[in-house]
Parts: sequence; C-alpha cells; structure tokens
Amino acid sequence: MFKRIDHVALDVADIDRSIEFYETHFGCSHYYEHKSGAGFRIAYLKLGNTVLELVHRDSGGMNGFHFCFESDDFDGDVARLESAGIPFMTPPHSTDAREAREQGWRRVVFKGPDGEAIEFRG
Repeated sequence: MFKRIDHVALDVADIDRSIEFYETHFGCSHYYEHKSGAGFRIAYLKLGNTVLELVHRDSGGMNGFHFCFESDDFDGDVARLESAGIPFMTPPHSTDAREAREQGWRRVVFKGPDGEAIEFRG
C-alpha cells in the first residue's frame, strides 16, 4: 500500500522567484536542484517531511491546481501573508472536519506567483 504523497510539483515561470516566495512566506527550504533530461531546471523545497518540486518551464506556470499546508497559527499566517500583499483567491472561512482533530478549523486560499492556488487549513 501507499504510505504518503512524496511530493507535489508545480510548473513555474521564474524558478528563482518561486524559490524565494516559498522560502520567505511559507518557511520552505531549498535543498536540492538539478536539470531534467529535457533541460528543465528543477528545484526541491522541503517543509517538515513534505516536498514541493518546482519545475521551470518557459511557457509559464500552471493553473487549475492547488496544494494545502496545515497551519498551527491560522490567523497569524493569514495576517502575515495578507500584509505581504499576497492576494486571496478564497477568503478565510469555516471548513468541514475530515477527522476529529480538525474540528473548528478554517481554510483560506492565496494566489502564488504563477497563479497557483495555495490553500492552508488550521
């Protein structure tokens, strides 16, 4: 059986901008990078044991995709990102608990530098 999702990958238009964005605003750390066989620059960022793979594509970023972080300071994280000028796609609101520990959680979706939807819950 599968144990976990190993990583989530995003196509990005400017890989250096995206690395800085996820390090600055979400606490990710850039730990590995290489070029694919097709010549695409690929960077790997880590947050805990979660991996975000950023793939530089000259054609630009990807739309219609999202991933979700879990926050232990929902209001503080919303305020910090909002004050940094990162736009909402969906403002904070209540969300259903999928398991007991999520009772009372809320969710929000911000827009990333390539139009990606960045959700977080907590």
